[in-house]
Amino acid sequence: MKEKLRGTIPGGVMLLVCLAFLIASVYMFIQVGDPGEEGRSPRLALGIILLIVDLVVLSGFFIVSPNYGVVLQLFGDYKGSVRATGLRWANPFLSKRKVSLRIRNFETQHLKVNDHTGNPIEIAAVVVWKVVDTAEALFQVDAYDNYVHVQSESALRNLATAYAYDSHDDGAMSLRGNTADVADHLRTEIQDRLSVAGVEVVEARISHLAYAPEIAAVMLQRQQASAIIAARSKIVEGAVGMVEMALDLLCKKGVVTFDEERKAAMVSNLLVVLCGERSSQPVVNTGTIYH
Repeated sequence: MKEKLRGTIPGGVMLLVCLAFLIASVYMFIQVGDPGEEGRSPRLALGIILLIVDLVVLSGFFIVSPNYGVVLQLFGDYKGSVRATGLRWANPFLSKRKVSLRIRNFETQHLKVNDHTGNPIEIAAVVVWKVVDTAEALFQVDAYDNYVHVQSESALRNLATAYAYDSHDDGAMSLRGNTADVADHLRTEIQDRLSVAGVEVVEARISHLAYAPEIAAVMLQRQQASAIIAARSKIVEGAVGMVEMALDLLCKKGVVTFDEERKAAMVSNLLVVLCGERSSQPVVNTGTIYH
């Protein structure tokens, strides 16, 4: 069921009509003369009828606030939706239900799920959404607010199982390393589930992501080890470059001539100095490298 817009009468026009009915009914009551006067009963009846009609017309007024829609039904049959703001008037026998079209947001519960590699993680997300079709929101699902919450958590669980928490491969996506791509995937996942309810997902992003407490300490050690290995790799790569540059300059400027054994000793010493965790202690060599 899709939303269809329905035109209504401006409330100001119908207020004038109600005022005219009220004045006419009061006039009829005033025209009622003495009990014995001829024509008294028709005037009284007409005045009562005009007053009743005026009260019925008054019940057709309703107010539409900005970013709200009003769904109209006649004895259960959907007749249309009104989005024109202000004081409006429609058939008094139509039931009128307001639906907020404002942007809303909520945060899911902290869910405990297994990621793509089987590691237990805790994850939560913030979902920003709004109603774009009032008819679908009211008639396609029961309690669309609750439907949005439940389906968002279901989509978040499905997303968590599709990615690893942290990837050790450069080409693989992960929840921690590809936040923008994961957010787009989450939004699409939730939107596919909420389209039937006339809801548009404006934004969806992960707000909480952590390893489960039972493996958090172990995974922290793993991350620290990975960081140490990466740092050591950069240090070794830089040290090799510096050693190569030093040997080239010494040979190019003729400061000293190296044979293979002395070159190996120089490389060893420089690498120890550059790659060591502690500062090296200087040693004065009073002999030769061969003794």
